[in-house]
Amino acid sequence: MCGRYTLATPAGRLAEQFGIAGSSVELPPSYNVAPTQGVAAVVEEGGQRRLEVLRWGLIPPWADDPQIGSRMINARSETAPGKPSFRRAFRERRCLIPADGFYEWRRTNGAKQPYFIHLEAGGPFAFAGLWESWSKGGEGEVRTCTILTTEANTLVGEIHDRMPVILAADAYDVWLDPASERDELTALLAPYPEDGMEAYPVSRFVNSPQNNDPRCIERAA
Repeated sequence: MCGRYTLATPAGRLAEQFGIAGSSVELPPSYNVAPTQGVAAVVEEGGQRRLEVLRWGLIPPWADDPQIGSRMINARSETAPGKPSFRRAFRERRCLIPADGFYEWRRTNGAKQPYFIHLEAGGPFAFAGLWESWSKGGEGEVRTCTILTTEANTLVGEIHDRMPVILAADAYDVWLDPASERDELTALLAPYPEDGMEAYPVSRFVNSPQNNDPRCIERAA
């Protein structure tokens, strides 16, 4: 799964990397992005690509209770295309969720050791995401998202058996294009190559979502 990640890259650089003409979104750096928070996402509607903030934890449009979103921070890529909670979003509302890295926890001697995992080349990348619009609460539209997961590659597999789907840069257009065929999309939902990634242990300081500064990604002694 993916339950915590980082994004400290400025919005201007994200706009350039993800092909967005301009963005007025304010994105303070976050070293401990957690579920139910507002997160940066790249969406495409009406042929226009933009950066916006979505709540992490997808609320299906048919849901009566928005609290369901806290249990839908991830969607399994193997089942999401046909699952009622995600199938419309998979068909019509795909997004990119920028990140600099993510955390996973490995159980060792009865305790959980956090690891920070990122691309070896550095810089931001994109998780494959889905988004939805919910408006049953009487307070206007709420736009939410989820991160797709897949089986872990060899590197991440030493820590956890699942990992978020990381899209290569040349897959962004296909993922966001509403005309893309299902077979084209599912072909993208594979583990990212382990030889392009790095993982190292970090302090349990990151365990609390209240802790959000560069200490979260410092290598543990």
